[in-house]
Amino acid sequence: MEFTEEIKQFSRRILELSSSITNEEATKMSMIVPFFQLLGYDVFNPGEFCPEFTSDVGIKKGEKVDYAILSNGKPEILIECKWCGDSLTKHDSQLFRYFGVSPARFAILTNGISYKFYTDLEESNKMDLTPFLEIDMRKLSDASINALKIFKKEDFDKDSIFSAASELKYSGLIKEWIKKQLEDISDDFAKVILSDVYYGVKTQKILDKFKPIIKKSFNSYINDLVTQKISSALDSTTKADDTEVEEITHASKIVTTEEELQAFNIVCAILSECIDLTKIHYRDTESYFGILYDNNNRKPICRLNLDTKRKQLMIPDASKSFSRIYIESITDIFKYKKEIIESAKRYDAS
Repeated sequence: MEFTEEIKQFSRRILELSSSITNEEATKMSMIVPFFQLLGYDVFNPGEFCPEFTSDVGIKKGEKVDYAILSNGKPEILIECKWCGDSLTKHDSQLFRYFGVSPARFAILTNGISYKFYTDLEESNKMDLTPFLEIDMRKLSDASINALKIFKKEDFDKDSIFSAASELKYSGLIKEWIKKQLEDISDDFAKVILSDVYYGVKTQKILDKFKPIIKKSFNSYINDLVTQKISSALDSTTKADDTEVEEITHASKIVTTEEELQAFNIVCAILSECIDLTKIHYRDTESYFGILYDNNNRKPICRLNLDTKRKQLMIPDASKSFSRIYIESITDIFKYKKEIIESAKRYDAS
């Protein structure tokens, strides 16, 4: 069985277990130790996976970290564990102290469900306050699983991981920032935009006035590219199949929402790495919001239904059979980047 499928099965099992686990020791034995065993470490060999590893901290001698992964007797990774029902937000300071007096290059803080991976990107021998990678077993994505693979014993190379850590950390922070801006424009970002378009004093009143305009501008930017193609799109309607003709006839009854436009922009952002965005169009119908390649209804990239109580993302396979995925927010579309790119590339390569 491939690692991807193994880790997905493992995540389902421990999430079922977590509701019955009431303390830290049970979390370690039932959830955390098996996780590192899955990564290929010999958890029964204290020379490789050492419990209660002694890490002297300043004047406090004999301080112990829960586990250390060793190589030639020296710690490579420190692991601090908490109960699966505990939040990790208040416990990184303890790991911070351990890291500073250890030769280990990496540290992991976990409650068996969330895993936070740290190193010293910002200052040598001083653990960063922000993890470069976070794995949530409740929200495993292909991207997070691929990132986790670099910590498998057979692939572990501390220099390679350290090189990758910077990109993982800052790309994650940038993506999170973009998501927040799509939901709520910040004052600081509004000031950056307005610095080149509004020459008056940027008072709070002015910022509050312009923030909704900036948000709408985000949503309409890529749609402007689509507008430029309207003439050719209208010319191509004579070749449309019966479904396309029916959708055009009923277009006047359809109101495209701001949320649908935001979803379209997210898909365009995903595809911008590999697809000419002038090829990406949307078509709103009474039953779904479709995103198409070449404005051709026979070339669906994905469909969305955001009007129901449970938002839905539908992605076709090679035979154009759609898989229905329930999402909580349109920003969850980012989690299916790989599938959306694969869907679009089927037409781009043809």
